Amino acid sequence: MVKVYRSTVLNAPADRVWRDLRDFNGLANWHPSIVLSRIENDHPADKVGCVRNFQLKDGARIREKLLALSDYDYSCTSAILDSPMDLRDYIATLRLLPVTEGNRCFIEWSAEFECPPQKAAELAETFGGGVFQTGLDALKKRYGQP
Repeated sequence: MVKVYRSTVLNAPADRVWRDLRDFNGLANWHPSIVLSRIENDHPADKVGCVRNFQLKDGARIREKLLALSDYDYSCTSAILDSPMDLRDYIATLRLLPVTEGNRCFIEWSAEFECPPQKAAELAETFGGGVFQTGLDALKKRYGQP
């Protein structure tokens, strides 16, 4: 099993950041690699079980299912259903924690998945550096950090 983890601190309170992140269909609003996204079958974007279908800048399409969404814990968990990548059993969690000093929050993004052993390092970097870090960097800029 491959495990990927990235985290940072954002200069905004958790409740403010969560308003942007809790929309399961809102990835294209803040992640620079996502061109467009839609929730299939006209389900609400906060309904556990809904499926988002999104397109990357390179034209690739990915379908993910919302497994859990907690306004109390500021967290959401999703699974990849369809992807052009050679992986399976992909589960990711995005979570915020309030930082008690100042108006900030800690954000962490993690995933676990199975893949062929020869693809593990490449896919770990694709998600860790390419997807997660790119998204976290975009959020830092969104909330006024260099």
